[in-house]
Amino acid sequence: MRRRWQALSLCLVILLFILVSSSASTLQDTCKTVAVNNKDIGYDYCIKFFQANNASATADKRGLGDIATKISRAAALDIRKRIDTLMASEKDKTVHGRLSDCRVLYSAAVNMLESAANLNAVISGTDTCEQGFRVLGVTSPLAADDANFIKDCSIALIITSSLL
Repeated sequence: MRRRWQALSLCLVILLFILVSSSASTLQDTCKTVAVNNKDIGYDYCIKFFQANNASATADKRGLGDIATKISRAAALDIRKRIDTLMASEKDKTVHGRLSDCRVLYSAAVNMLESAANLNAVISGTDTCEQGFRVLGVTSPLAADDANFIKDCSIALIITSSLL
């Protein structure tokens, strides 16, 4: 009886090791694909991106797509909060108006990220935010946020596109 439990325990440990190794490989393979498809993102950024969600370590490719979309949605919510903070202290009415436009775009992104099918529109909206500041001839206070957000959404888009 004791030998059976030992054998069963050993089998479970081996199975768990195989599953974890396989999942880690899925994450690594996915990030390699992302890096090849988008030179601006890179493998290390992709791995770091997924570290925001512990479930990514054991997720399959479809799960990674869902996780990437959720992380991107959370980022959009954070950027919208940052915009609110910037708007509260902005004295220049033109910049305040541009920030208000960006807030609308990020609010739409939050809603669209309920479904990965809208990722192209989300990325386009972020670029529209930056374009508005360029038209004003003003440095965007959201430039770094927008750039990272585009990378985040691109990861989700690359993964979900490969599932189709």
